[in-house]
Amino acid sequence: MSVRIVPVRTRAQQRAFIAFVFDLYRDCPQWVPPLWADAWLPLQRHKHPFYEHSEADFFLAYRGSQVVGRIAVLENTRFNAYHGTREADFYFLDFVDDAEVVAALVQAAADWARGRGLDTLVGPKGFAAFDGYGLLVEGFEHRQMMTMMNYNYPYYPHHLERLGFRKEVDFFSYPAEVATFRVPERFWRVAERVRRRYDLRVVTLRSRRDVRYWAPRVGRAYNETFVHNWEYYPLTEREIAFLAQNLQWVVRPDLMKLIVHGDDEEVVGFLLGFPDVSEALQKARGRLWPWHALRLWRALYRTDTISLNGAGVHPRYQGRGGNVLLYTEMERTIRTSGQFRHAELTQVADTATEMQRDLARLGVHPYKRHRVYRLDLA
Repeated sequence: MSVRIVPVRTRAQQRAFIAFVFDLYRDCPQWVPPLWADAWLPLQRHKHPFYEHSEADFFLAYRGSQVVGRIAVLENTRFNAYHGTREADFYFLDFVDDAEVVAALVQAAADWARGRGLDTLVGPKGFAAFDGYGLLVEGFEHRQMMTMMNYNYPYYPHHLERLGFRKEVDFFSYPAEVATFRVPERFWRVAERVRRRYDLRVVTLRSRRDVRYWAPRVGRAYNETFVHNWEYYPLTEREIAFLAQNLQWVVRPDLMKLIVHGDDEEVVGFLLGFPDVSEALQKARGRLWPWHALRLWRALYRTDTISLNGAGVHPRYQGRGGNVLLYTEMERTIRTSGQFRHAELTQVADTATEMQRDLARLGVHPYKRHRVYRLDLA
């Protein structure tokens, strides 16, 4: 039977869009399922702040009555305006190992983009700053880091490359063993000089109230820190609040470090640590019944792995020792709790060349690679 593409319009189709990935990865030990409540949000145009400035549509691929693939295609108008581009992004691309299915999904996304005058298809690239970038192309044997990155079967990139997709940017994830990770002693001396010279101090958050208090300032710092990053566009206040609210269930305030300047406590750097609750998420299978919520809460304080996903220093302190201060706080963060044996610096773009050089000097090397692809539509 031929492949049929259906736009997602009804509640039943939305449910099928989410359920498909649970069926596809049911027996995959490396895959970490999202919570159903989180999976619904990008489909809710009246709730998700992305739709306050941009547009997206969702498509299902069918053979007969069976769902065999899905895709979302987005026009992020703020990104395009900032970078002077006319790209469409794709996300939630999942499919059975069938060339006809993926070709039909890509064709639907390309037609959608061309209909809006867009000339490039780029992705996977999602709706919010903590949506994982890219398809996994190396490190398939390792478990996904919660839902902050994507996991996919090895056949995914092969199908896209056969359709003409080429590399846009790679994101690397770096493992570190807490017992052996050491920042050189001279880094600590430099970090102390930087603190004194630029009137900087490190604030460790103590409570969820602190998280809510500092979130707007961290959002402003993000908008000023990552201006040269490939994936950057300025987040709205609603998007910042949305991220803070939806990350609360994996937040440990004591693992949130802020670098602040002066008496007005301007946030000029941050290091965000998240306990790896992947195992608890796998056991929950997308549901958050009371016993699953209790298991997730326990995992925050019992897991032996931490993800450092969100690290940056304001450009005016880069090249002046600000990055060194960040690395010393990285070591301090993963050691002081006594809980963690493993750490992961999650998804560093290959365009962040200075950080990659620093990590190589620290003896840390990537073990996962995610690739964002592009397809020219002209």
